[in-house]
Amino acid sequence: MNAREEVLGRIRTALGENRTAVPDVARDYRLTDGRDPGDPALLDLFVDRLEDYRASVLRCGPGEVAATVTRALDSGLGPGWSPGAVVVAPGLPEHWRPEDVAPDDGRPAVELAGSAASVTGVATAVAETGTLVLDGSSLSGRRALSLLPDCLVCVVEAAQVVGSVPEGLAVLDPVAPLTMISGPSATSDIELQRVEGVHGPRTLVVVLVA
Repeated sequence: MNAREEVLGRIRTALGENRTAVPDVARDYRLTDGRDPGDPALLDLFVDRLEDYRASVLRCGPGEVAATVTRALDSGLGPGWSPGAVVVAPGLPEHWRPEDVAPDDGRPAVELAGSAASVTGVATAVAETGTLVLDGSSLSGRRALSLLPDCLVCVVEAAQVVGSVPEGLAVLDPVAPLTMISGPSATSDIELQRVEGVHGPRTLVVVLVA
């Protein structure tokens, strides 16, 4: 017996025969945005939400991804950054990677934290909330890849952008290690002074491929 079963067993014992049936969860909320993934209006809304959260967005065509990722790193790190200071998700397509930037090799977290930036793909993105969802796949990379380096560059394809949170959840594996990102990591103190980079990357740049 594990701890979960033990706790639930004690609850059942305490309730005895007076347990009531668990009612069905109401699912009468809006499940879809009504627009197809990648709809131009959704992309505009997605960009608006991201920029409102203080993320930067660079748009490009399918054949311009590597060059645009390089521009994204220039904006996040400054020109002249070292390829050795950047690590990319192992499943990121070759034609998306800047020259001489190596994929994640599973290095210890303390070494990964010394990287200046990381580049990943996403599992899906939600326009309504400006949220990027990473799922631990080879395209998204392990969770530490999106949390430890100070700058994160995410490549999002237009067809991955859906309108609402229920639509985004519908395409995800519920048991995957999901990381949901809405803007750079930030918090505010008691005087409402915003501080960025507290629990994750201080800089978020999104490359939107359409």
